Amino acid sequence: MLGIEHPIVCGGMTGVGTVEMCVAVSQAGGLGMLTALTCGSIEQMKKDIDEIRRRTSKPFGVNLTILPAIQPPDYEGYAQAIIDKGIKIVETAGNNPKKWVGMFKAAGCICIHKCTNIKHALKSESINVDIVSVDGFECAGHPGEQDIGGLVLLAKAAQKLKKPFLASGGIGTGRQLAACLALGADGVNIGTAFCATKECPWPQSFKDRVVSAEETDTVLMFRQLHNTARVFRNKVAQEVEAIQNEKGADLDFSDVAHLVAGDRGRKAEKAGDPDAGIWTAGQVVGLINDVPTVQEFMDRFVSEAETTIRNRLSGLLTSNARL
Repeated sequence: MLGIEHPIVCGGMTGVGTVEMCVAVSQAGGLGMLTALTCGSIEQMKKDIDEIRRRTSKPFGVNLTILPAIQPPDYEGYAQAIIDKGIKIVETAGNNPKKWVGMFKAAGCICIHKCTNIKHALKSESINVDIVSVDGFECAGHPGEQDIGGLVLLAKAAQKLKKPFLASGGIGTGRQLAACLALGADGVNIGTAFCATKECPWPQSFKDRVVSAEETDTVLMFRQLHNTARVFRNKVAQEVEAIQNEKGADLDFSDVAHLVAGDRGRKAEKAGDPDAGIWTAGQVVGLINDVPTVQEFMDRFVSEAETTIRNRLSGLLTSNARL
């Protein structure tokens, strides 16, 4: 359906879904994803799409994340520009995508939508989304409020969904790709693991922190506000965590707003200071041990998956298991 060599999609990530990342993933055989809002403007997005096409002839997509905001971007303008530029694969995330999926489908686009629970995944199917990205609790960013890990969520998706679906959240090794395929997924959506590559615009200090991290080195924010977000465990995140624990059910966003402000996070990234602001990361940080190129990561990832399927899984059918 997507015309890619490997069943691997780069998730749309604000600040990370740049031209360079998109091209690198597509060139390596996956589906690169330009994040529309990262471009900064509709005109710049159009230029970035042209640049991607100049640098690769392989398939890529554009992500449009729809979130509530005091001064929201011109979402309709972005959507129309994506259509006008002839983009054939679009990933949506955030609020109800019905309006946007309708626009994109009318223009002949393949639509991917990210969901954190089965109810929303079924709703996505009902509005004619082509591929559902099923996001487990392990993921970076917003894991939803139901706390269902990938092992159960993917098995349930295989039971309930009729459309193809991607496994998302906490994925960083080829063994996990093999497991996701065995659970019924048609491919995987990778975020944090692609952030720990040379092409990612993150500062090296952020990548180094990820390499040294354990799977316990993330923090869940805004649980009491029913807008849970998973971020990397740094000094600012620990401050937020302490305030949340102190306030309990009385937490108000204003109690932590000065710590989690987007401007503060962007300044921290610009300064290369991994402790100065909030930045998202999934539990997969515990599986990341180096900072390869995207091509090196993909080669290793796919090779490990193939070896696991050929040797480990098929071997269990012809010989006694260790147990």
